[in-house]
Amino acid sequence: MDELKVVVLLEFKILFKEHDCKHKHHPVEIDIQYTYLLKDMKARKASLREFLSSEEHKCVLHREAKQVFCEEDRSLLCLLCSSSQEHEAHRHCAIKEAAEESRSYVYRHEHITRVAYQALREVLHQEEKQHLKSLEEEGPKMLKQLKKRRDEMLEKKISLRAMYEELMDICHKPDVELLQGLGDKLTRSEQVQLHMPQPLQPQLPAQPITGLVHRLNCFRVEIFFTDEISNHNIRLFDDIRSLRFTHDSLYASLDPGTSNYYAAWGAQVFTSGKRYWEQHVDDSWDWAVGVCKEPCLRKNGTLIGSQDTFLLLCVKEDNGHTLWTTAPMTRQFIEKPLGRVGVFLDADKGSLSFVDVVKRSLIWTYPQGIFNFPVRPFILTGHTG
Repeated sequence: MDELKVVVLLEFKILFKEHDCKHKHHPVEIDIQYTYLLKDMKARKASLREFLSSEEHKCVLHREAKQVFCEEDRSLLCLLCSSSQEHEAHRHCAIKEAAEESRSYVYRHEHITRVAYQALREVLHQEEKQHLKSLEEEGPKMLKQLKKRRDEMLEKKISLRAMYEELMDICHKPDVELLQGLGDKLTRSEQVQLHMPQPLQPQLPAQPITGLVHRLNCFRVEIFFTDEISNHNIRLFDDIRSLRFTHDSLYASLDPGTSNYYAAWGAQVFTSGKRYWEQHVDDSWDWAVGVCKEPCLRKNGTLIGSQDTFLLLCVKEDNGHTLWTTAPMTRQFIEKPLGRVGVFLDADKGSLSFVDVVKRSLIWTYPQGIFNFPVRPFILTGHTG
């Protein structure tokens, strides 16, 4: 077997050693791959021979062909230069040998890189299976909690109805009988009203995605906000609260007059490409981040019903917070993100995603094609005052 075939076999083993452990190749397929590699090596050898014999490859000083590679300063030398005082202490080898060694080194790293990506795909695949399994398990848990809370509320409703009927009945009793039994009835009424079941706020736990924020940071841009407004009467968040609550007592505790609202639009208008930016929201009472077609808040102070504004909103409700997305208004049963919210815009596909940066998890993604017009970044925050 000649030298060329030995080199080809060595490279062939490097390229397919790990691959063959996982995939069984047909003998004909392996023979074709080997033949292709052998032809490629012959072509490279002929090209090297032609290069070494060319005039431009000769040493300018000695007019000898450069046949030696100096590993110290990575240069090509003729035999006389390689034995000169400048290079005699350096390690030398034939150009062909150096080229094949470098090529084998590249092949090995190509193989290592391929194996690393295969391992990463396996990690992400297992992570995906784990997350999907977690969601499948979380659904029945949430349903069980909701049924339990419903039963508690039905039981409390029956108790309150019975207490109401007793109180109405005693109101029609004679004065003496009313006065004698009222104290006991009122005490029991107060006890019935204790420990009232509160509305359940189910939340799916954040599921960290390996490398999510790192990949999105490849599209990171700085957003400069202009076109700012500050308004005590922006109704966006109270309109959202009104979707679920209508009692005046709630509005007394969430009076918009106690907060300063601030809205701003990005200076950039995006028509194509991918962009990612992050917004700090930790200090805000209510907040909204995302993109919109144009500054529509100036007209009526709200975005309810807008089909060209795509936002993630965090709305304070009594002692907690809820998350919503617009277009259409949809409640998101996800944990409130702390610190920073990431916004990933794919203008080419007309899609938008929101990311919990701290927990490295996905909050919500709009489907592709949800918009096909230029959009601007948008932020709206409310601070207690």
